[in-house]
Order: sequence, then structure tokens, then C-alpha cells
Amino acid sequence: MSNATPRRDWENEQLLGINKEPPRACFVPLADGRAAVKGVPEESPYVQTLNGNWKFSWVPHPDRRPKDFHRVDFDVSSWKEIPVPSCWELHGYGTPIYTNSTYPHPRKPPFILAEVPPHYTAVKEPNPVGSYRREFSIPKAWAGRQVFIRFEGVASAFYLWVNGQKVGYSQESRTAAEFNLTRFIKPGRNLFAVEVYRWCAGSYLEDQDFWRLSGIFRDVALFSTAPVRIRDFWAKSEFDASTTNAELVVTAKLQNFTDAAVVRTLECSLFDANGRPVRQARGRVSLNAIQPGQEVTAQIAIPIEKPHKWSAEEPYLYTVVLKLRGARGAHDETVSCRFGFRKVEIRNRRLLVNGVSVLLKGVNRHEFEPERGYAVTLESMVQDLELFKRFNINTVRTSHYPNDPRWYDLCDQYGIYVIDEANVESHGMGYGEECLGHRPSWEANHVDRVVRMVERDKNHACVIIWSMGNEAGPGRNFVACANAIRAMDKTRPIHYERMNEVADIDSCMYPTVEWLQNRGQGWGHEKPHIMCEYGHAMGNAIGNLKEYWDAIEDYPCLIGGCIWEWVDHGLKKYTGAKNPDGSPEWFWAYGGDFGDQPNDGNFCTDGVVTADRAVTAKLIEIKKVYQYVSIYAVGWAPAPERGYFVAVKNKYAFIDLDRFLLRWTLTEDGRELQQGHLASVHLPAGETETVLLPLRKFAPRPAAEYHLRVSLELKADTVYASKGHEAAWEQLTLPVIVPAAPHARLSGLGDVKLKQVRDKVTVSGADFAVEFSRSAGTISTLTYGERLVIRDGGPRLNLFRAFTDNDKWFSQAFRDAGLHPLRYVVEKVEAVQLSGVAAQVTMAVDCVGARGSGFYHRAVYTVLADGSIQVTNFFDPSGDLPFLPKLGLRMFVQGDLETLEWFGRGPCESYPDRKCGMDVGVYRGSVASQYEVYARPQENGNKEDVRWAALTDGTGAGLLIVGAPTMAFSALRNTAEEFDEAKHIHKVKPRPDVVVCMDYAQMGLGGASCGPRPMSKYLLHPRASVFDYTLRPCGPDRGESGLLARQALPGL
Repeated sequence: MSNATPRRDWENEQLLGINKEPPRACFVPLADGRAAVKGVPEESPYVQTLNGNWKFSWVPHPDRRPKDFHRVDFDVSSWKEIPVPSCWELHGYGTPIYTNSTYPHPRKPPFILAEVPPHYTAVKEPNPVGSYRREFSIPKAWAGRQVFIRFEGVASAFYLWVNGQKVGYSQESRTAAEFNLTRFIKPGRNLFAVEVYRWCAGSYLEDQDFWRLSGIFRDVALFSTAPVRIRDFWAKSEFDASTTNAELVVTAKLQNFTDAAVVRTLECSLFDANGRPVRQARGRVSLNAIQPGQEVTAQIAIPIEKPHKWSAEEPYLYTVVLKLRGARGAHDETVSCRFGFRKVEIRNRRLLVNGVSVLLKGVNRHEFEPERGYAVTLESMVQDLELFKRFNINTVRTSHYPNDPRWYDLCDQYGIYVIDEANVESHGMGYGEECLGHRPSWEANHVDRVVRMVERDKNHACVIIWSMGNEAGPGRNFVACANAIRAMDKTRPIHYERMNEVADIDSCMYPTVEWLQNRGQGWGHEKPHIMCEYGHAMGNAIGNLKEYWDAIEDYPCLIGGCIWEWVDHGLKKYTGAKNPDGSPEWFWAYGGDFGDQPNDGNFCTDGVVTADRAVTAKLIEIKKVYQYVSIYAVGWAPAPERGYFVAVKNKYAFIDLDRFLLRWTLTEDGRELQQGHLASVHLPAGETETVLLPLRKFAPRPAAEYHLRVSLELKADTVYASKGHEAAWEQLTLPVIVPAAPHARLSGLGDVKLKQVRDKVTVSGADFAVEFSRSAGTISTLTYGERLVIRDGGPRLNLFRAFTDNDKWFSQAFRDAGLHPLRYVVEKVEAVQLSGVAAQVTMAVDCVGARGSGFYHRAVYTVLADGSIQVTNFFDPSGDLPFLPKLGLRMFVQGDLETLEWFGRGPCESYPDRKCGMDVGVYRGSVASQYEVYARPQENGNKEDVRWAALTDGTGAGLLIVGAPTMAFSALRNTAEEFDEAKHIHKVKPRPDVVVCMDYAQMGLGGASCGPRPMSKYLLHPRASVFDYTLRPCGPDRGESGLLARQALPGL
């Protein structure tokens, strides 16, 4: 006889549930055939939601839970209410915890109530328990039927009681738990009680990189079935060798709850996307004796000639309707599902959908909302999918667990390929001997999770790959998982990055572009390859995305990748203070902001979009790189045709470009000169055609730049976007011979006067004055007319940017080099009168870091009679220097110069390795609006390839800064230091002045927050450099800024 203490259910890795129903596809009985074709589960008379307010109690330790709360006579009148679905931490119960891979509970599987480090949140909240109660009346019409309850998602384990009787137990938070309630319910009011545990043994397999939240976070519903029911079914399409004709094969499992053997007939019908029956698409099978308590399998195969095929580009959906009839044809039950005819296969190291090679242009997506946590709404799902489609994303990996069932319905509808991932991650155990993938006692828990995923989601056309989990190490248990999936489904390939040898697709995370190119060239690999995670989007990120996709498109065995990740996991947290407009102040909270321990800080704010789904510069870059059409310049058409030829390549796998209108715009220095469109471009998938754009003859203006922008726009509304939505574009630089730049007029403006008094060197003219400080080695004040432009903030060498999350690979080396702040030692100041209309001031400054290395900066200021100041900067490095964040100048201009206009890349920020999505043009906005929101403040607002930028006041007067020929530029209300020192943007208050950076260059962004540093061509080496720019007055009385910037100033 054993004296061992019985293990708690929720600390038993082999106890997967008590009285749980076997997994099945997600469907419910419907009223009749018409309702089945419509396919709206919420309208079924046999479904009742249990969403809504429940009575709720929370305790931090299981020993303190109300143990008898499930009893009918237990008084809960003093309990508060909590909405279902929800996460209880976001309603004031317990602590949200963000950790990447470190377990927030003990690391002693399968135990939860074990010792943890003293700083852990689990010390005061060892294993919180939430107790839920609700009463509900069973509809009278359900009498004689079987009644079930379905929980779509509960974190992490729970017990269920009905009317005081214990029904069962479940763990595995991301797939459905169903229980048969028929013997527990009674007519009229019924009491439901649910006891939820924050952690359980299964939590060791749910160690994903996300906020650790708890509760009943997905839908809960009751449904009833006929005594003889369709328990489950699987609809598959089997195509012929040419992928032309198909067979619809439906396998159904029928269950008899009666006390007698029954005879039943199963009928299957197919309806098209408009709800019309497909001709001759009907089948039936008779079952002569289904014994009491027995489950039998029935199969119907229906040949379908040339069905419309489902793909992400053309997501055509039929409806499969199943009817179960009694011996005399009486109706027992009707169920249905949307269905896409689709074939997935791997051939010649390529991934084929319907016989055609496809590329997966993907993102990883956690289920998250900033005020609801895991409890995502249908509206949020639709918003995500509309953004996916509008920004050319065709694939989602459900990182790292099966998503809400409604997500798959929407992916079927909108057309998104899904890599469906099992709820298996034990990252905190590592990948060695301790890995749970090696442990026999954990095999059933692994296999159960992949099987439940496959069974639930098998009928979805969108699911093209099964993924067995993420970062859970290798091991025997994944061999078992792969075997289980293949025994069930041979129509989809398997993915698992930690053990490629058992998968059908090889994968990796965060490779360099060079590694990917080598993998593409390697013929020793027999499988296609995907980057299941790449392009880590944390903070200011998504560097060199174009180079990744150049490699993917160069090598057929590379089938794409999924960017990490879709959305920032910032929880909306209020500070209790008020904004200047009286609204409540809040910020995006990340790890540690709730006192949670352990935590991984802002590593959860790594999304392509912000927590509230705002479009970012990162997303625009993705749209550009992921677009399905390439447009190349060919050249001018010979006379008499005129116009300009471009080559258009259709990179879609299935659709013709005839659904798009081709629009073109000719710009002169960023201003529209001509525009037109071609009503239709007939171009089948995969083909290229040369198109003539009817540009009219024009007279080039002196020194002007000409760009041709060609785009494709939707000709009609779609489910995801309206008519006119731009799907692809390219901006081409037109080869135009232009006259030389006009010279600025200096004669008749009066003399330039040079004056030197002690520390000051002043150069003045009829309508301006610039004062230099010998001690500061730069401009101290600049005045145009009555307008003071610069005061005590002239341009100085600057090497520093507020480090991005990706900069961690070199930020410490830069700090260790002592290059910020710099000490400015003025070595020499020279001033000379060049002529009556020009004077020159040269300032040489040794810009020294704390360790003695730095730059020798010589600036030559040539001041002209019209107030222009030509500046040539010589940067000469000295000492042992690391890579540089940037090399340029920073100055401070008056705060009322609040309007920024520039000719360069825009409208959003851009960087050397992330600027494909930003066209060259003229853009305008407030300085305040140039800030790009990041949960942790960092480098932002830079504009690449800027020809000129103007900062003006309300009258339009101010300062024009002209590159020679271009510069990187930013104008913000804060310094890099202020961003770098802050953890949250609400702590950064706008300055009274405008901080202007004029840079020779910035380093690229790369992806080193979790991946490679910038490519070598985007690194900024400390080399001798020359950087020219010009400061000029601007305003309504001086003409357009663009015309002023185009003027040539005399070489003196």
C-alpha cells in the first residue's frame, strides 16, 4: 500500500480532463436546411450563449478559495460581477505578468505550489483561483434533447459544477472543452459554477512570450442536439492530377444516445457562394442499425466538375450541408460548414496550393487587445484581417496556440493562409535534457494538444500547415505528435522549427540575409524552407526587409516568412493624472509596470502595429515589399507615339490584374504635373507586359527632378477595402535632361558686414544677422528680418540617437567609448570678408568623448547677402571608435516654427534600410506630428533623402534648410536624450524649442532586438566625411521653398 500523497489534479501532467467530450470540429445544430445554408450559429434555436456577467470571487491561493461555492444554497449576494469573456487581471484581480520564457511560477514540472525566488509575484499570488457562478434557464423546447456546454478558452484549468453536482475538469486553455450536461440539468433555472486556476501542470506547456492572464477569456455557450446526432464531420476535397475536377468527401461520426438501435440516413448537399444548390452535388448513405450508445462513421463522396478553387487571392467558399433523417425521412439534425476546394502539396521543394507555387507573406499574431487582453472581439479580428489584406499580408501563424474559432471563419472568408499552431511551448525548460519533449510522462499532454487543434480546425480551407508548437525543444514527444497528425490528416504538411527532421517543411528563426541566400542555394535540402519568425518588429525596426524578399524571390525553395509580430502587447494603463485637454492620462504598459516579477520589460511591444492597431511606417514598408506587382522603367517611347514605357509583372499566383485600374502621376519636384490612368491591364498571374503610359510633352524646368509614380487600384469594392484602394505602386526616377539651376540674385541686396567683438563674430546684411560664438564654436543666434530663428542652439556635431530596441547589439560599445555626451573644444575660429556680398567664418572644434576619441569638426560658413549660409562640414575621426548611430549636426530653432514642409521621403519616418515604402515627394505637417509612437521612447521621426526642409511660423516665414544634394533630417519637440532616458512617452514633455537634426548619415535599423544587426552596407563606419547644406530665409515674400532650394548659390 502506497503512502504517497495524492497529486492535485492541476499538478498532474497526465490528467488532461475529467468527463470531457472528445474533440471535434466547431459547429452546432441548425434549425433547417435554409438556416444551414445561411450558416449563422448565433441564430440557431439550439444555441444559448452564457456570455455576460457572472458572480465572481478571487483569491491568491487555492487554500483560500470558497470550497463550497458550487452548492445551490451558497450565498454569493455579496460577490461582485465580472464579464465573461474577460481576463480577471484587467478587472482588478491579481497581477498581469509579462515574461518571455522565464516561468512566472515554479520551474519544477508539473508542480505549481513550490518554492519560487523571493521577488516573484507568485510569492504573494502562488496560484490564484477565480470562482464564477451564474444561473440560466434551459429552453423548454430542448426537452428530450442532449444538452452540452462548450468553453472555447479558459486559462488555465477549471472544474465545472451544475446544480451542485461536479461535472468535470479541463486543462489546455486554447482549444474547446465540452461537457455533456444532460443528466445534470433540470427544467427551469440551473446553477453553473466554474472554478478556474491561474496555473496548472499544463502551464508548463503554455510558456509563450505574452502577458500571463487568466480567466474565462473566450465564449461559453450551451447547445442541444438530437438524441441521435452528428457528433463530428470532416469535409475534404480530393482533386485529380490536373487539379481541375474534384471529389467532395465527407466523413461523419454519428452518435446514438437512445436506448434502442436506430436506422438513419445521412444526406449531403453542396451550395455555391450565393446559396444556390450546386447541380448534381448531392449524396446520401443509409445506416441500418446504430446501436444504443454507439458511434458509427459514415462517408459520402460526391464528384464535382471544375469547382471554384479556394486560395488567399480568390477565397471562394461553398457551403456543405449535412442532414440526418430517421427511418421515415423525419428530420433529426442539420449542420453545415463553409467549405473551400483547395489542395496543398509539396513538390520539388516548393509549397503548392492548387498546383501553383505560392509565397507566404506572413506575420505572427498573438490574440491581444489593450483593454481586454486575450478576450479579443470579432470587431478586432475583422480589423486585423482588413489590415492584413490592405497591406499585402497573405499568411498568419497563430503564434503560439489555436486562435478563437471565429478567426478561422474570417480567414476562410477574407483569404488568408493559416499556419495553425498547437498550444505547446515549454521554452523555460530549455532544449536540453530537461526539455519536456523528451519526457514520456508528458507525451499524452503534447499529443492531446495537437490532436485537439487538428480536430477542431480540420474543415477550414485557410489552414494549409499544421505547426506542432513553438520553442518546446526536440524529443520523442514531437515524433509522437507528428505521427498523430499524419494518422489523422495527410492533406496538409507539418511544421515545427525546433525539430525539422520530423516536419515536412524546414524552418528557422531570425537568420541573416546572407544565411538565407546560402540556404536557398543549398541543394542538400529536400524540403522547402520558411522563416517562421523574422524581421523582429520591436520598436523602430523592420530593417532590410527588401533584401530578405529579394533572396526569397531568387530561390524557389524559399517559401516566405512570418514577421514577428503583428501587434504590440501594450496594456492601456491610466496614471490618474489629466492631460492638458482634461482627458485622463494613460500609457502603453509593458513588463514591470504592474510590479510584475519576473518580467521582460518592453519585449512584448514588438508589433508591426501599435496596441490599438494604428498603422505605422513599419507596416507601410511591409506593404511595399510584400506587394504582388513589380513595375520597372523601360524608357521613352519614340516619336510620334510619345509617352513612357514601363514593364508590369504580375506576381500573384492566381489572379489577373484586370481587377485593377493602373494610375500614373508625373511629378516635378514633388508637385503633380500630369496624371492619368489605364482603365484595365489584362495580365494573367506570373506574366510580364510592357505598358505605354501616355505622358504629354513638357518643358523641363531648371534643376528640377521628375518622378513617375505608377500604381494599381481596386476597380470595385471588396470585403476588405473600397474601390480605389491602392494595392501596389512604384516610384520611378525619370531620365530627363534639365537646364542648369538658376542663380540666386545677390546684387542690389546691400553689403554684407563682418564684425568681430571679443567672443562674438557677427555677419549681417540688409535683412538678416548671424552671430557666431567663439567659445561655443557655432552659431549663437540667427535672425531673418524681425524673426529670431536660432538662439543659443546652433549646429553642433552629433553622433547620438535615442537607442532603438534593435540597437542593443552596439549601444553598450558606443556608451563605453564615451562618445556621448561630447566635449566641444574650440581649436580655431577664422573670419574673413570675401567680397561685398559674402563673408566666411571657419570654426574648428575638437569633439572629444570621455575616452579621448572623437571627431575633429571643421565647419566653413559662407554667409551671402540674401541671408543664405552655405555650410561645408569636414568630419575627421580620431582614436578608437565603434560603429556610429549617426553622423551629423543638431541645432535648436525657435518653438513657434511649428510647421514642417520637406522634399524627401515621406510622409512617415524612414531609415537607410527601411525606406522602400516612402516615396520622394513634398510633405507638410506640424512638428508635433512627426513623432512616431513607440511604447518605449526611442529614435524616431527621421526622413531620408531630404532635398530641402522648411520650418515656418503661422505667417509662412521661417528657415529653409537645403541638402547638397540630400540629407537625413528630423524636426521634433524633444532631444534624443529625453527620449532615451524615458521608459514611457507620457514622461516626455514637449520642449519649447524645435530640435533639428541634419545628418550626413544614420545607421540602419536591422533587427537585433531578436535577430541580426543591420547588413554591412547599412552600418555607419567612423570615416572622414564631408557634408554640405545651406540655411536660407523663407516666407511668402520670397517665393516657394522648392524654387528657392533649386537656386544655385555662387561658388566663392
